[in-house]
Amino acid sequence: MIFVIDDDRIMAKCVARATGRDAKDVRIFGNVYDAINELSEELPEIIFMDVLLTGPDGFTLLNELSSYSDTAAIPIVIVSALNFAKADLSEYGVVGVLNKEKMLPEEIKEYVTKYTKRY
Repeated sequence: MIFVIDDDRIMAKCVARATGRDAKDVRIFGNVYDAINELSEELPEIIFMDVLLTGPDGFTLLNELSSYSDTAAIPIVIVSALNFAKADLSEYGVVGVLNKEKMLPEEIKEYVTKYTKRY
């Protein structure tokens, strides 16, 4: 299972499609609350998320995920228009940052291939 968290529904669908997985294997969430609620049901293999979200932001979710051993192990890819070039977010499980304005579908697929059990 892959989680995509973005309050821009069109962007979320583009990221979900670029994973190369069937729609049933990708869950899209528009806010942190819905994603956290789903975590109690199923842990994703990888999370693609924006940080500027309506309601609690992505940094709140990063902090929450890193607080528990089971969720701290989930690789996270930030998909944002913000510049994180010099930020080290590895302590939060962040394995990569993609710029929304410049990313290519192949880059998303590379993360899926590298960090999930089943490609």
